[in-house]
Amino acid sequence: MNFNNFLITIIFLSLSQPLHSQNLSIQDLNKKLGRGINMGNMFEAPTETEWGNPFKDDYFERIAQLGFNHVRIPIRWDIAARSSQTEPYTINPAFLARIKYVIDKAYSSKLYVIINMHHHEEVFANPEKTKPRFISQWEQIAAFFKDYDQKLLFEVMNEPNTNLTPDLWNTFFSDALKSIRKTNLTRAVLMGTANYGGLSGVPSLKIPDDKNIILTVHYYNPFNFTHQGAEWVGSEAQNWLGTIWEDLALERNQVISEFDYLNTLAKQKNIPVHIGEFGAYSKADIESRVKWTTFLARWFEEQGFSWAYWEFSAGFGIYTPATQQYNTKLVDALIKNTMSSAKVLPSKILYQSDFSTNDGWNLGVQTNSSATLSRNNGLNIDVETASKDGWHVQLTKANIPILNKKRYLISIKAKADKDVSVTNYIGKNASPYNSYSGYSNLTFGTKEKEFAYTFVMNEPSDLAARMSFDMGTTVANISISSIKIEEIIDNSTPLATEKESNIYIYPNPIEDILTISALKAIQSLELIDQKGNIILRKTIINESLLSVSLQTIPSGSYILVLYEKNGITTKKVVKI
Repeated sequence: MNFNNFLITIIFLSLSQPLHSQNLSIQDLNKKLGRGINMGNMFEAPTETEWGNPFKDDYFERIAQLGFNHVRIPIRWDIAARSSQTEPYTINPAFLARIKYVIDKAYSSKLYVIINMHHHEEVFANPEKTKPRFISQWEQIAAFFKDYDQKLLFEVMNEPNTNLTPDLWNTFFSDALKSIRKTNLTRAVLMGTANYGGLSGVPSLKIPDDKNIILTVHYYNPFNFTHQGAEWVGSEAQNWLGTIWEDLALERNQVISEFDYLNTLAKQKNIPVHIGEFGAYSKADIESRVKWTTFLARWFEEQGFSWAYWEFSAGFGIYTPATQQYNTKLVDALIKNTMSSAKVLPSKILYQSDFSTNDGWNLGVQTNSSATLSRNNGLNIDVETASKDGWHVQLTKANIPILNKKRYLISIKAKADKDVSVTNYIGKNASPYNSYSGYSNLTFGTKEKEFAYTFVMNEPSDLAARMSFDMGTTVANISISSIKIEEIIDNSTPLATEKESNIYIYPNPIEDILTISALKAIQSLELIDQKGNIILRKTIINESLLSVSLQTIPSGSYILVLYEKNGITTKKVVKI
């Protein structure tokens, strides 16, 4: 073979290979997704222009230049102008071509792309009736894009909810996946969660045996911070205006605690995780938004999660189309900022119970549910008949004094005989029974665990507020062994600051055993790293000299927080 023929052969072979022909594992593909952003309020609107945020051809080039790796494109397929509402449910070819054009623009900027099914309101209202149309739509979408490489991913449904119950969602996803696999044997497919896409839906998932699935969840907690002033939430959101995120250790610990179940599940099943949406609305102050966004973005990355911020160019966005200006503080929070040290604040206990006496807890049960309450080493709730609404079985305690502008820390120790999602909150003990604390979704498992969350009371003081547990969606036996409510004292203490006291620690730096000479009554202690993670927690009873082993703890700087009856003492500890 002469050189010219050899060169022609090489060129022919290279041109005959599919573009982007790499075949990554699902874990490696999720790593490639990395940092992403949602193209919100564009194609999930009833028309592309109806919500005032149409797609523009330069967007993906801008996004890639900022340092993002992928885009998530929410799409409303199920409206008459885009998809026939009667058999054979044909998707409008012009709309398919429009979506293809947008995907190709992302590819030209070397971005990975997730397309989903967004706002399928009919399937939420009438799942069984609408299912044939839903399946047909996915068969058509999958067939149309079957020749695209791994850089295109499918997300079956955004935030399944209402009548598309957790059990139905498992079936719908499985059936949609089978339809997709007819033409896309190895396409990465994202599985979201019922109950509006959040962490509370994770325990109900039945993940199919398929090696190309990514688990996706949305995270907007604390909701009264991220959605303060959001017009679509209702009048309640106006009361949340002024809620801040201070980047406290207790705020960070709430996030970490809420993700504990998901993290454990992902490791057990070796399934990658994508955070499909997270963001704070523009009515929140920018400094709080930056702190919250920075912490979440960096913490997600530490967990090995890919993520997509909500969103590019609307109410949560990083870019203003009218001025062509970026919100550089938010961009830096997503792409550049490192995680700073957290802060620790002192507290005082307002309420604490191990339920050895009857101190006002009651169980309310609606007629379509059944459950009983007993007291034996705590509160034991046996949910015998479940419903789709958690409040149909509701554990409550009234007459809790909650004061305006005060911050509170709620701690709960609980378990259940199976994985079960429970919603906890503090709110008004009368109509409209609104929440002051937001709604914390807790997953109780078979091993007892402590859950904690914090909130600021932004409404007028309520001396008779009510704590509620909504637990009616799953037949289960739930045991709560203790509940504690603490008021956070205003004067914050940075992690790197020591407080003068009559408590001494030695040696410091330390290699193994830390001794604490406690000339005051210490009730408990925590060792916290510079990211705000609690490394060690210990309850102390009437001890004046304490020995704490730090042998297994990595070298570095830590803060020892010593909780006393009337406040806290902090000490810097160096492990060598």
